[in-house]
Amino acid sequence: METLDKKIERLKRELDEVPTLPGVYLWKDASGDVIYVGKAKQLRARMRQYVNFQDDRAKIPLLVDAIDSFEYIVVENEHESLVLEKNLINQHAPFFNADFKDDKSYPFIAVTLDDVFPAIKYTREKHKKGTKYFGPYTDSRSARIVLDAVRRIVPICAASCAEWRRLKRKMDKGEIDAFLSSAKALRPCFDAHVGLGPGACFGNVTPEEYRENVNRVLRFLEGNRNEFIDEMTAEMMQAAEELDFERAGRLKERIDAMRSLEDKQHAVSSRDMNADVIGIFREETIAGVHVFIVREGRISNSNEFILNRGNDVPDDDLLRAFLLRYYDATASIPREVIVRDLPEDSETIAAWLTEKLSSAHGAKVRFSAPLKGEKHELLELAEKNARHTLLRYKVRTSYEDQRANDALLQLESALALPAPPMRIECFDISTIHGSYTVASMVVFTNGKPDKSQYRRFKIKTPLDEANDFLSMQEVMRRRYSDERMADERFGSKPDLIILDGGKPQLSAAVEMFEEMHRDDIALCGLAKRDEELFVTWQDTGPVVLPSGSASLYLVKQVRDEAHRFAITFHRELRGKGMTASILDDVEGLGPVRKKALMKHFKSFKALRAATLDELKAAPSIPASVAEEVYLVLQQYNEQTN
Repeated sequence: METLDKKIERLKRELDEVPTLPGVYLWKDASGDVIYVGKAKQLRARMRQYVNFQDDRAKIPLLVDAIDSFEYIVVENEHESLVLEKNLINQHAPFFNADFKDDKSYPFIAVTLDDVFPAIKYTREKHKKGTKYFGPYTDSRSARIVLDAVRRIVPICAASCAEWRRLKRKMDKGEIDAFLSSAKALRPCFDAHVGLGPGACFGNVTPEEYRENVNRVLRFLEGNRNEFIDEMTAEMMQAAEELDFERAGRLKERIDAMRSLEDKQHAVSSRDMNADVIGIFREETIAGVHVFIVREGRISNSNEFILNRGNDVPDDDLLRAFLLRYYDATASIPREVIVRDLPEDSETIAAWLTEKLSSAHGAKVRFSAPLKGEKHELLELAEKNARHTLLRYKVRTSYEDQRANDALLQLESALALPAPPMRIECFDISTIHGSYTVASMVVFTNGKPDKSQYRRFKIKTPLDEANDFLSMQEVMRRRYSDERMADERFGSKPDLIILDGGKPQLSAAVEMFEEMHRDDIALCGLAKRDEELFVTWQDTGPVVLPSGSASLYLVKQVRDEAHRFAITFHRELRGKGMTASILDDVEGLGPVRKKALMKHFKSFKALRAATLDELKAAPSIPASVAEEVYLVLQQYNEQTN
């Protein structure tokens, strides 16, 4: 079997033949499946970065370990490589490319433009040539509301209408002339009766007149609402001048419907802002995205998505993956895309979007990353909504429970445990040069923090300097003595002990366990830099959990919680110690007066900042003692500032 080193050497030789041209590369695994797709201005240099480990993304070592072969496709320019990359990602759905978590079909509103009498429909179908799609809408209810509103404002046939489908069959057979000559004798459909359809099914409208309605619908769905209202208002006024009051009344009803729809939209700008605002909120293995669609200075719609990979993929990669998938699916292209940070190839993506926009006025799409002002506030609001998007998804799908279960099963396998570690205890030491040394013990039950079981220890071993080895041994002796193990307040015996600090801490605990004749609890030491787990049963090196895995996320969460709990206790003791030692130097300030002084100022920080007059005003403190306290505090402030 080929070793990793030999495989990398083979890949390096093969990469020597890759051209220095722009293109798209596909990494494949041993089964020939595409596991990653990327684009490059210069293929050979970009692909070499992977096998030379010059790419510092967390997923690269895992990706390189899975790579067995590659393909590449040369293109003319970077714009072509972007479009090809997008298409290949859609085709292969590579594991290492970020993607939608729920790869479901999102609803769209579509207009069948290739028909003689185009119809509007709500659909989840794959996009067909000759049909224009608006969306995606992540809320199916809002898509249906928009569709109903469109038909109340501009009469247009619905693809679900049986009469329209009959009409379409005739048109597809080329029987348009015969239909138009005999249509007046046909019965109108129900929609035509109630004003939602223009009556194409019984010859009430010509294809040319109908096409005008279709163009209005397209402008409405693209967000050009004000222009639409102005046009309809002018038409209403003309109908009134011609004394066609029935037509003028219908137009007024539609204008009122349009304005009532606008009233429901949130105004964000006095200007005619035309932008998509993309907010992203990330966690270790998952990310939420919220898109505000702003047209004519109003939020006309918003969409939300869940992306997989989370922090396992860099910010730039995650944003690019979303942009390519989202704008490939939607026909609603804004003039501006507002994001937190510009993607590396923002100009190329903007050029692609400009091409999709196909503006008759030559408008171009641009990216912006505002640092202040109205757009920045809107971006922060989108990010806040993205956080809630992720929270709702996790609650709806019981994501946390599933991830915790996966993590425990993965730890059982990786650490060769007899069963999943349902109770994990983790220890961390905090000290400054051996002073105020403390240890924290945090407990995770079923993969979740169990704060009622947290404990903290003051280290009693005399230390002239920091000695985590001795401190850890003391904690192990105190926590896992027979007396403490029988104490119900400490809960049940853990299935796994994690020691923050790696191999030295593990050695200290093992030595103490041997002295105590305790060998019934699994131990591991967590190295801080690379999240490597050192275990007692493996001498060949540490256990490395897969990047982005649920188990690694849990281990890091446990370690961070132990560190936070230890630091909090250490600071608390240090603050009390400083206060006590400083005030002990003040003549005439006994325990009662010291307590009264701290009660009056409420904190040591406030006491340090007190003026002499404020100290003299404190209850139970004589003026001479207040002066002495002031002098001592001044000396302390000079030493610490």
